[in-house]
Parts: sequence; C-alpha cells; structure tokens
Amino acid sequence: MAAMGSCLGAPAPAGRPNILFFAVDDLRAELGCYGQKYIHSPNIDRIAAAGMVFRRAYCQQAVCSPSRSSLMTGTRPDTTKVWDLETHFRAALPKVITLGQHFKNNGYFVQGMGKIYHGGFDDPETWSVPWKNPKAESYGLPESRAIAQKKLEVAKAAGKKGKALSRSARGPAFESSDVPDATFHDGVLADMAVTALREIKARQQPFFLAVGFIRPHLPFVAPKKYWDLYDPSQIKLAPNPFRPKDAPDYAVLDGGEMRAYDRIPNGHIPDDLARQLKHGYYAATSYMDAQVGKVLDELNRLGLAGNTIVILWGDHGWKLGEHDAWCKHSCVENDANAPLVLSVPGQKTAGQSTDALVEFVDIYPTLADLAGLPLPNHLEGTSFAPLLENPKRPWKTAAFSQYPRSAGGRQLMGYSMRTDRYRFTAWLDRQDKQKVDAVELYDHQNDPQENVNVAGLPAHRELVASLMKQLRAGWPAAKP
Repeated sequence: MAAMGSCLGAPAPAGRPNILFFAVDDLRAELGCYGQKYIHSPNIDRIAAAGMVFRRAYCQQAVCSPSRSSLMTGTRPDTTKVWDLETHFRAALPKVITLGQHFKNNGYFVQGMGKIYHGGFDDPETWSVPWKNPKAESYGLPESRAIAQKKLEVAKAAGKKGKALSRSARGPAFESSDVPDATFHDGVLADMAVTALREIKARQQPFFLAVGFIRPHLPFVAPKKYWDLYDPSQIKLAPNPFRPKDAPDYAVLDGGEMRAYDRIPNGHIPDDLARQLKHGYYAATSYMDAQVGKVLDELNRLGLAGNTIVILWGDHGWKLGEHDAWCKHSCVENDANAPLVLSVPGQKTAGQSTDALVEFVDIYPTLADLAGLPLPNHLEGTSFAPLLENPKRPWKTAAFSQYPRSAGGRQLMGYSMRTDRYRFTAWLDRQDKQKVDAVELYDHQNDPQENVNVAGLPAHRELVASLMKQLRAGWPAAKP
C-alpha cells in the first residue's frame, strides 16, 4: 500500500494539466454522443467532440457507494469491502491513497462538491479544503412538498427512524415545475463550481475540481423547460419488458428503490406511467447537462480550458423498463455499462469513440498517468491513456462487475464478466466461492439485450467452462 503523503502535498511541477472531474448519479449511456440523438445533451456532447467516448466502460458494482468507493480508491469491491450503502472504504483500507488525495499529495489543489462519495461517506483526506454540498429544494411545487411532508409525519408517528424514515417520506417520483435552475441541487452546484473556478484561478496552482451532480437520480425533478424538450408521444418504451429467459429469478429485481416514491405500484409499470417516468428521466438528464454547460462555459471564459482535462462519468447504468425492471442493482449490461467521456487538451483523436473494454477502476491510473504523476502500487486498474492515441488498439480481454444477492437464505455474489462477445455471470456462495448457485451466459453478437440465458444449452458446455476459467482468473489475467 502506498504510504500516506503530507496533507499539504508537494509543489507540482509547472505545466501540469488541471482536472475537471464530473460525477453524475444514475446516468445511463443514453446520450447524444452515444448515438441517441433524441436526447438533448449538448454539453456532454461537446466534451465528447473535444475528446473520446468510451462505449464499453463498466462500473465494478452497480450501486452508488460501491461504485464510487471503487473508482476513487482505484480498487475493486472485494478490496474496499464496500458492497452496500452502510460501509466506508476506510474501514478496510484505512491508509489507502484516494484519487483526489494522490493529486493533493503531488501539489494539486483538490476541491470536491456535490455527490462524489455516497451521501454520509465523505472522505476528508481526499480534499485540500472541506467538501461542500448544496442546500436546495427537493421539489418545485408546494403540492409535491406537501406529499413528502405528510408521508414523513405518518412515518414518524409509526416510530420509523433513520433510513427507514427517509425511505418512507419520499414524494412524487417525477415533477415538472416552472422554476429557475438554481431551485434544485444541480443548479446550485453549478453556481458553486463557477465560483470555485474563479477562486482557483487566483491560486496559480494546478487544480483537481470534482463536481458531483445528482440528476437523473430519482426523483426525476427538473424545471419545466427541460421537460418541454421532449414530446412524450415520441418516447419509446423498453423493447424487452420481460425478464431474461432461463435466468435465475434473483438476477434482476423489480426496482424497489423506485417503489418508495409516491404512487409507484409494485409489479409491472403500466405503459402510460412508464412513459412519464422516462420523460422525467430524460428531462432530468437534460437539466443536469445544462449545469455541466455552465461550468464548461466558465472554464473557457477564465482561459483555463486549454490546460484542463475534462472527464465525465455516470456511477453506473440504469434500467428504464428493460427486463420489466427499473433502477440499477444487478449485473446486466443496462446496469454495469455506464457513460464515460474524456477530453485531453491537444488530443489527436478528438471526436472519436472506442469499443475497447475499460473499467471505472481504470480512471484513477488514467488521470494520474495523463498528469504525469507516479502510480501508487495499490491500484487494481490499468491506465487507458494509450487508447487516446489509438482507440482501436488491442486492449483488455474482459471487464468485471459484481453484485450481492440474498436468495432463499443463500448469501450469493454475482461475479460478472463482459468480454468482446459475451456477458458471463456466475452466482457464487459468498463463503465458499467454489459453490456455484447459477450461471448466466448472454451472446451479445446475437442477443445484445441479454434476453436469453444460453448457459444451459449443451452446445455451450465447453464455452461455459472456458469462460468460468477466465472469470476465476480475474482482472489480473485480462490486462492489455
């Protein structure tokens, strides 16, 4: 494990690039720069136009804290021991040097605001100055706030506390209100980031500014003008509203997170409600994108863009009715695949994309590599900086994700591997990983939606054995 550096850090050599680091909550790879031109994401698209889109980027566990802890430490969930929303990575890794901390220790001014780590799990050692979070309204309409307040009072009367109380006091799942952008978290955050950039410029020191937007996380709340960007009659519903055939019934769950919101029924979501929910998700995405634009505009206005690496990532994917499910919390492609866009000043491949398999655990070594920093010896990812020179070069043979499940009293971990052609998932006993509860195999060449688990077909017996061997060899054997 790399040793702890000084709190102030060493002076940074002149000419090192700045880092503008956008984290986005629950953002799936459904954006203009990913080919979905019906999505209004002009500002993320302009990062892509100046940089590169990573089409096959994978988080290491499709839920907020495990994904963010992995990315920020450069280690995988079985190393951080963060598989839930209850555990801080420093319980298992008390001396780990985080991504921001590494830049700080090498002379950067490192500032964080908004959702970088999961709520309640900030890491003060990451930052040069204390992390900040906006204070803003959750809803724009009085009636929406009244619904949430009434549910809160009922829950309190029932004796609920802590997270159970919070979960019981959620208002509508979506809302359109004719209010200014700064009514909500992401608008306030963009203003905070603009102010921070102005202050940082005066420091005459390379910076790492982390800005964490919360939309399009539920509830899908955005000012009306972003809803107006979309014609609901043109919003297409998921093409595969059914569970994967022959998959274990615990592989994909309904999406209990969304059911905590007002008037969201259990079971199948009716088409009219599904369309409203998708409309809200798209509006929230465009609202967030506009806030990204405000920060990029200020970066340009201050004359900082020419020496600033810009990266934007979503912490995991999200289901919008695919597999008759919503939210994240699984190993399927919809959840494990997430957006990753990176722009480096002077990049020769600007505007291109790559289908190389990359992982979020690779972001730490990549940014350190691009900034000319030494790499700590604890990292479990690989710098993908070479892809910026040649996006078609041979790269990793697999990307790895995982998700825990409790099923019929069995404590399982789904270990999932995405190769160029296949997604292979083995559900293993958490105490004895030689015990295999179920196996899933999806052929992306013939089944890109992962609708049919073909692991049980006799014709695939040798393929399953080969992929199981590759899965057990793990990430060290998949390096480029």
